[in-house]
Amino acid sequence: MTALMPPGVSPPHRFRAAPDRGRRIGRPLRVYWRLREPTEDEFATLGWRLMMRDEPAAAVVAAMRLPKDHPDRVSMRDVHHAIAHGVTETSAPALRDFFALVEATPEWVDPELVEYGAQVFRRFGRNATDVLLALSLIGGYRFGGPVDLLAETGGLSRSKANRRLGETQTWAIAVGGAGGMRRGGDGWKLTVHVRLMHALVNDTFENNGRWDSDEWGLPINQTDLASTLNLFSGALMMGVRALGVPVGADESRAIMHLWKYVGWLIGVDADWLFDEERDQHQLSYAILLAQTGVTDAGGELSRALVDAQSELNYRWLPHLAATYTRERLLSVLEGFLGPHGMRDLGLAQRVPWFFPMAWVRNTISYRVIGKSPFGGRYLEWRGRRARELATYRHFGAADAEVGALPI
Repeated sequence: MTALMPPGVSPPHRFRAAPDRGRRIGRPLRVYWRLREPTEDEFATLGWRLMMRDEPAAAVVAAMRLPKDHPDRVSMRDVHHAIAHGVTETSAPALRDFFALVEATPEWVDPELVEYGAQVFRRFGRNATDVLLALSLIGGYRFGGPVDLLAETGGLSRSKANRRLGETQTWAIAVGGAGGMRRGGDGWKLTVHVRLMHALVNDTFENNGRWDSDEWGLPINQTDLASTLNLFSGALMMGVRALGVPVGADESRAIMHLWKYVGWLIGVDADWLFDEERDQHQLSYAILLAQTGVTDAGGELSRALVDAQSELNYRWLPHLAATYTRERLLSVLEGFLGPHGMRDLGLAQRVPWFFPMAWVRNTISYRVIGKSPFGGRYLEWRGRRARELATYRHFGAADAEVGALPI
């Protein structure tokens, strides 16, 4: 982080609004990784990038807003065709420019390392699901901004909260699929889809009068996007380690490389894409110190997700299964967020009984069976079962999908 704030650009009011709280939350991360304190220049970059949008995707959205008879207009059909098959000679200039960008895979991308990262991600199995829900998603609701945008888009009901979670899981599963991040793979296509969906949401809320950019920054901005990317890389690996999953140096490097490419494709600034896990945590620590406090939306959405466990699909003994799943989630949340975090979000506190169970299970799975000649196949099987369970619980017999572009 080296760029200073451009003249005339001020950070939103949320920026560095609760530094002591952020320091408390980030203390374990700083101590474990021996992180340094961010510089004022680094803070300045975080501040003004809260006011930065994804300009290449925004240009496509601007072309989508043109009158129907305009020669440079981009239609929804054009977007879907380009994602699936690429642009044509008759495609609008904005669409051609955008796909020239996303299809120009950087030279630093190592396809074999991306595939290995996807394999490691798959083998995390249900551990990844638990961490992404409790630590990454609900843990992120302790800070105002992105969660307030979710509230504005109607995400506070149980059904919509569950649907959003299912869509995020569908995207993550596609990214981690074999060949998923090749051009034409499901992960690649969904990542581009999500990038354009972000741009459409950003354009809508920048112009509909319902979003206070002076308070929160742009609805979807570079700083929040980089913070979200960490949830799938650095935060994910910290979380699965806490559940007893060993993550070696080669596996860490592969996970970082997978999500570095995903981050580039989804539009994160290049200087915030990292090869080393420690560098990712250094940025994450700075972001924690620059955050604001919890808002009402954070607590409401967290409680909606916890209560929505009763509305998932269960094959056997649905009432008992729903009760157990809810209690299990609260236990995982208690272990990751601690008493302060649970109180911040207004969640019922529980003893974190799930963690010793997870350690026993993961010790057997990864350190015993996983080291055997058939350990790789076993972990792939466990991962596949976990993905099938997550998909069924959120979509039932319906096809899993990511939300349509909101045009």
